[in-house]
Amino acid sequence: MTTKRVILEMGSGADLHGGDYTKAARRAVEDALRHSSLSFIRTLGVDKDALEVNVIIGVQQPDKVDGEALKSAFPVGQVKVTSVLGGLDSYDEAIGDSAVIAAAAIEVRMPAR
Repeated sequence: MTTKRVILEMGSGADLHGGDYTKAARRAVEDALRHSSLSFIRTLGVDKDALEVNVIIGVQQPDKVDGEALKSAFPVGQVKVTSVLGGLDSYDEAIGDSAVIAAAAIEVRMPAR
């Protein structure tokens, strides 16, 4: 089935202490979700379960993001999470701690009509 992208939203998030990539990614996802409202789902009578939600998370260590843990943040759709190299780590040598900054792109696709 052919789908069309109907929304693209971006967000950023950080874990300031502890270097938790999943925590930073979750905050980036939550930031993006706060900027969007998918009112078209009810307005157009779209089956919310038919939506495809593609989430791309950019962090310096993509293998440390638990994509399954992020899926629970989404109220609709079939969610797929992909982690890629991106974001930023800021290391403080004086205290031996890292701030992890993540970027999220959320793409919602629906069946073409």
